Amino acid sequence: MNASNDQPLWRWAELCQALGLPEVPGPDVAGICIDSRQARPGDLFVALTGDPGPRFNPSRRSDRDGHAFIDAALAAGAVGVMAHDRMARTVPQLQVADTLDGLWALGRAARARLHGPVIAVTGSSGKTTAKTFLAAALGAFATEGSLNNHLGVPLSLARTPRDARATVCEIGTNHPGEIGPLAELARPDVAVVLNVHPAHREHFRDLDAIRVEKLSIQNGLGETGQLVLEESLDAAGLPETRSISRFGRGPGARVQLLTLNDGRASYRVGARVLEAHVPGGGEHRALTLAAVLCVLDVLGADPAAGTALADTLVPAGRGRHRSAGGVDVIDDSYNANPESMAAALRGLGQTGHGRRFALLGEMLELGDEGADYHRALAPLCTGLDGVFCVGAGMLALRDALATRADAPPARWFPEADDSLLTALEALLAPGDSLLVKGSNRVFWTRSFVTRLLERLDRLERTGKKKPGL
Repeated sequence: MNASNDQPLWRWAELCQALGLPEVPGPDVAGICIDSRQARPGDLFVALTGDPGPRFNPSRRSDRDGHAFIDAALAAGAVGVMAHDRMARTVPQLQVADTLDGLWALGRAARARLHGPVIAVTGSSGKTTAKTFLAAALGAFATEGSLNNHLGVPLSLARTPRDARATVCEIGTNHPGEIGPLAELARPDVAVVLNVHPAHREHFRDLDAIRVEKLSIQNGLGETGQLVLEESLDAAGLPETRSISRFGRGPGARVQLLTLNDGRASYRVGARVLEAHVPGGGEHRALTLAAVLCVLDVLGADPAAGTALADTLVPAGRGRHRSAGGVDVIDDSYNANPESMAAALRGLGQTGHGRRFALLGEMLELGDEGADYHRALAPLCTGLDGVFCVGAGMLALRDALATRADAPPARWFPEADDSLLTALEALLAPGDSLLVKGSNRVFWTRSFVTRLLERLDRLERTGKKKPGL
């Protein structure tokens, strides 16, 4: 995904030009870094504050200041610094009034020098997976991880090699009014809206407000830019002149998912029918792959380039299967909303031949309807061998399961702690499957799956008694 380049990522004079500073001698820069812990030799370190002010709405605000970590970045090999405080250091410096504005300026300048197509992806779920699939199918540049907010989008652009044959970025939101400005910064040639679900519901008036926010990705498209939408998504409010292509299951879609069976799918693309491997399996990924094939077709590339993508492309924490102690752990711990949780549970119901368990963390930022969304998962848990519920929001699911005669046994834990690990270690045995899914702060930020795998690696490989939940 990180394209090789014989030229430096940035010459110092180019950085000065992008920031409107007088050109002075300085080193070539190999990378852009905003976290001193991730600094590498040759990087430019951008010293950001932990609170971007009223312009943006990060999930967390902090009083930490990147200027306090300049020495750590330099010790790791950074060759220059962008800062808004004058430094008594001899290191090459780019002095700006506001480093966040400076990062956006670098992103804007980086976009201006790109000649290959730029694709931007948004949606309530599946953004990183779609970005990864697209980058592989197109041989495009894309940054690792989910760099999709007010920091991630300009950083992704600033890291893009000048000779990238194509570029894929993702754009996210958790408050109204965020996607439009990011799309205008990225200026995509093709913009994709994968889906609209009640993610971050508490910050939006209703589901239609989320739809309007997602569709604002078209704000960055020029007159010839093309929009790729899931077939059921209402396009009301878009300019009548906007070129729109659809993907989905319906016969009117430009790319139509025809069949899906055991990780293999068939698609109609124009007059062609293509057979494809769906990395990671599942209908939700089959539809993500349909979006990828649609983008390829829109760009005039051969959609067949997306039909043999490897399972290893499924990003960490987005449904990747990992094995330890003979247990198949489906790591979908990066995030969750009601639709993606339902899709994961349906996939678990079709997994393997052994016992199947679900470890479900609460879904955050759903507002007043949160309890209803959690209770609605109960029918999807029937047929499983047990459910572990984690977090206050998941009390609603545990209580709903307790009222159903067809429900599996369920246990509730207030948080993903050592007591939960101990309970899982005592229960799981070779041949079992375990789905781990929840909002980012429940499992992912705690590295819970990694800790669980370490525990399972110590299990006896054979002869373990299978106790009840």
